[in-house]
Amino acid sequence: MVLLDTHIWLWWLLGDGNLTPTERDALDRLASRQELVISWVTVWETEMLERKGRVSLLPDFKSWIEEATVPEIVTVLPADIAVVLAQRKLPVEFHGDPADRLIAATAVLSKYPLATYDRKILQSGVCEIWSM
Repeated sequence: MVLLDTHIWLWWLLGDGNLTPTERDALDRLASRQELVISWVTVWETEMLERKGRVSLLPDFKSWIEEATVPEIVTVLPADIAVVLAQRKLPVEFHGDPADRLIAATAVLSKYPLATYDRKILQSGVCEIWSM
């Protein structure tokens, strides 16, 4: 299983961003084996990005998110008090973004490697990083 940071998930599904063809192929293979997961935070963060006009999800957010979260594509990990408590144990200087703190804490608790390009997370060493 591999946990996807929000930007990786969106780049993969929307076909844009900085993913290489090799990375896209690797994510496709993992999805075909139902080995991709996202945090519930990613769904919320995606809604925020769409509402602010930073991503365009067609035909609308509700339809897009329902299709993008079917089990054949990705497993959505539910809200969890343990994740909230785990993010409190991350170093204060780790990351100021609450979504990134919760996603990293999810990686720590689940022991799933995190697919991310987030520089702060990569440099922090708080969780295992999936090498794409």
